[in-house]
Amino acid sequence: MMKKKKWIFYVTFFVGLILVFWLALYLFTDTFNQSRLVNRSVVKPFTFYKEDGSLFTKADMAGKVCVVEFFFTTCPNICPEMNTNMKKVYEAFKDEPNFLILSHTCDPKRDSVPVLKKYADSMQVNTQVWAFLTGSKDSLYNMARESYGIDDPKSVVNNIEDDFLHSQFFALVDKNGNVRGQVYDGLKQDEIKQLKKDIKELLNDKGNRRGFSNNLFN
Repeated sequence: MMKKKKWIFYVTFFVGLILVFWLALYLFTDTFNQSRLVNRSVVKPFTFYKEDGSLFTKADMAGKVCVVEFFFTTCPNICPEMNTNMKKVYEAFKDEPNFLILSHTCDPKRDSVPVLKKYADSMQVNTQVWAFLTGSKDSLYNMARESYGIDDPKSVVNNIEDDFLHSQFFALVDKNGNVRGQVYDGLKQDEIKQLKKDIKELLNDKGNRRGFSNNLFN
């Protein structure tokens, strides 16, 4: 009987130690607070114009989880479907104070500030949550390829006027300006569903991960 009591005591004691260890790990480290989504790259500094004519820079992304895409307003095929799916993401997170969608034009020659404003109005969205951006063509394309990794860098041509970016992919950026997770196909419902899950994860992420992992096109 005494041996049995000792055995129960030792088991209880060691189980208690394990529980205390994991509780301390939870309270005093970021292990349980960090997202498991890999870092793909880091957003480089930029300056673009919003649909209301105001300047928008990397500083405006600070502290926000951002979904990024590239489209153009006269696109007849994939862009309408992409933005129908993006509208679902918008509806799911539009009330989150730390959430933002950035839609960059691929066709800044035609998509002027007034044109983007008209398009934003047609989408019936809050442009403080879903912003539409334009700027110089080379700057826009460099951001798509070098910062967000949603177009193959090998697509670059010598003459920027001959270059055209037509990507159906979305990128996800955390509160620290790191591009995270996968490259999301804006035309696939299963990837939109995964994007929503990953947005929730990053909104709740209190960690600050600085690693780097190659993107889809490397």
